[in-house]
Amino acid sequence: MSDSYTGFAEVYDELMDDVPYEEWARFLISVLREYGVGDRTISGGGECAQQAAAKDMEAKQRAENLAAERNTVLDLGCGTGTLTELIYRAGFDMIGVDNSEEMLEIALRKRERSGSDILYLLQDMRELELYGTVGAVCSICDSLNYILEEKDMVKVFSLVNNYLYPGGIFLFDFNTVYKYEQVIGDATIAENREDCSFIWENYYDEESRINEYDLTVFVREPEGERFRRFAETHYQRGYTLEQMKEFLEEAGLLFVRALDADTREEVREESERVYVIARECGKV
Repeated sequence: MSDSYTGFAEVYDELMDDVPYEEWARFLISVLREYGVGDRTISGGGECAQQAAAKDMEAKQRAENLAAERNTVLDLGCGTGTLTELIYRAGFDMIGVDNSEEMLEIALRKRERSGSDILYLLQDMRELELYGTVGAVCSICDSLNYILEEKDMVKVFSLVNNYLYPGGIFLFDFNTVYKYEQVIGDATIAENREDCSFIWENYYDEESRINEYDLTVFVREPEGERFRRFAETHYQRGYTLEQMKEFLEEAGLLFVRALDADTREEVREESERVYVIARECGKV
């Protein structure tokens, strides 16, 4: 994971300009609101908390802090922050975590332009460390497929569970085994644009379910006709919904439902990408 999105980060947004981020954001926001994230009232014993708040300022401050945590959403694998900014605009406090310094540099430039107060953290999701809980964790655009070992996936899910507010939501997507085996497979994709171009060579191993893609990117220099060349190798692993359910259970999270990411209907054998919604259920 550490070698991913270095040189590619510079042109990531340009080459991903067909990704429906606004559509994704609307869906995520609707789910967050459906499950009460962003509701600044106190859940789970809220009446007691409000009565205590009326009696002394310390309890009032504690209640306000809890309400703020419930309104906070962690974008895990936030990349250049496009989706993070969209969810922020809907009124949520945002934290973005990514392990690519180059991607976060672009996210920080977006934050400067927008004037948002999003907190960005350079962290590997397998070593996630926050200062408090959050109302929801989102991980979108196949970020979790970069986790290649099952034990590491359970570790990530356990860390998510640890930092979720009581009853908080974990919403993520993943590319399925079907997509890697039947759709992407061993293919080469090339695209040529005025200021940049890329060659994407894909290799999939059915036994390990590891997908390797070698990415070569050519970027035009700011002035002149010269191009810079970047080469990166990315590894992702395909997972099934049943595996994800098992990981959630082992991490102590409660599976709620799954949807085909393209149709928003029931998951099918031919589903290429799946949304999963899970909840924290152990804290009081």
